[in-house]
Amino acid sequence: MHDHDPHPAAPPVSRALRLGIGGPVGSGKTALTAALCRSLRDELALAVVTNDIYTTEDADFLRRNGVLSDDRITAVRTGCCPHTAIRDDIAANLDAVESLEELHRPLDLVIVESGGDNLTATFSRGLVDRQIFVLDVSGGDKVPRKGGPGVTASDLLVVNKTDLAELIGADLAVMARDAGAVRGERPVLFTSLREDPAAAAVAEWVRGVLREHPHPHHAPHPHAAASVNEP
Repeated sequence: MHDHDPHPAAPPVSRALRLGIGGPVGSGKTALTAALCRSLRDELALAVVTNDIYTTEDADFLRRNGVLSDDRITAVRTGCCPHTAIRDDIAANLDAVESLEELHRPLDLVIVESGGDNLTATFSRGLVDRQIFVLDVSGGDKVPRKGGPGVTASDLLVVNKTDLAELIGADLAVMARDAGAVRGERPVLFTSLREDPAAAAVAEWVRGVLREHPHPHHAPHPHAAASVNEP
């Protein structure tokens, strides 16, 4: 999975869990990030780093929707292919994560959302501890069997926009079968953020990962990560 990862894994003790969310353009990464913030912000201390090549569009979307206070959302302009900034040269993202941790210490979870990329995109373990890869059914039911490191080896594969499957003729059973074939025992979740805007199953997976994270558990911060205005 990380044959091209030049960075050793950062020791996780006494810091927030760092969760990467990657996937192709339009798969729903930002919407999933927003959903996780809404679902978890009353029980965890959260912050988010977004990545766009030239703009701050994803961070602006999260701020407009009030999923966290503005100072808990930082944008990185990569100026290059997204996978470069999350795997090869992670300095800008690592600086953004560490700045958020310093400003809002103690944090429980920092989400790093990649810019839209292809099936080869993975995060360096020097940047994140766990990673979610997001596909959507509008790409067709053939996509999971095409594989690629994002599909095959991410800690969680999310197949999003299941509500569109019938409209485009995608067979969810085929996607589930093929995803299982290329991922083995690694988990796969099928979601529709239109039907479940809280992304309940993904949020529960994140809670499970946090229970395994070795840093000292912090007490809940119900107001520290609160939204500026409820969406």
